[in-house]
Amino acid sequence: MPKDLQEMRQRVYEANLSLPAHGLVKFTWGNVSEVCRELGRIVIKPSGVDYDKLTPENMVVTDLDGRVVEGNLNPSSDLATHVALYKAWPDIHAVVHTHSTEAVGWAQAGRDIPFYGTTHADYFYGPVPCARSLTKEEVDSAYEKETGSVIIEEFERRGLDPVAVPGIVVRNHGPFTWGKNPAQAVYHSVVLEEVARMNRYTEQINPRVETAPQYILDKHYLRKHGPNAYYGQKGDAH
Repeated sequence: MPKDLQEMRQRVYEANLSLPAHGLVKFTWGNVSEVCRELGRIVIKPSGVDYDKLTPENMVVTDLDGRVVEGNLNPSSDLATHVALYKAWPDIHAVVHTHSTEAVGWAQAGRDIPFYGTTHADYFYGPVPCARSLTKEEVDSAYEKETGSVIIEEFERRGLDPVAVPGIVVRNHGPFTWGKNPAQAVYHSVVLEEVARMNRYTEQINPRVETAPQYILDKHYLRKHGPNAYYGQKGDAH
């Protein structure tokens, strides 16, 4: 096995284990994948396997169309969603899907996660969008692939950059996040879940709360991202 592929398996394995460690999943309700376009490979968690039974070796390897090329287990049932996002967005290299409680709450309510404060602004340049529900025809035809299509459609409709807004909630479903590697994609899932919880508290405390000013969003996002960023140290992964 090529060294690069071994390293991908290890990264994806570790990222999947970090989901329960961060309280983002119960049972097997989540998955992480990574793509290497140069190798023409995607590595993803096997479907329905308990986290304590995962190993780097039982991560499933597919081609860029989601056809299994290595492994004896079925890939995550959400693979087709990951494939759709990788094909649409060449700047992302890892995808995470969970059913984390707070983010699912906003998804089931059919609401964006608004920008209320600086924790949000450090990672998401604007509200975390809520995509529409899938139609019956979409569910019946190719559910997981169409979930990816609905996410892409929402970003195109709003003119959003998936690098600047590295996550979404899909109505009646749950959150998806992504990043430049599996660890960063999981990091964004943790932030999204925490911001979703903060926002629920915020609206309980003040039901008439208004979104924070654009200049605060600009300051906090741009001090960590972009050519003039000055937060943290060189080579910081986040």
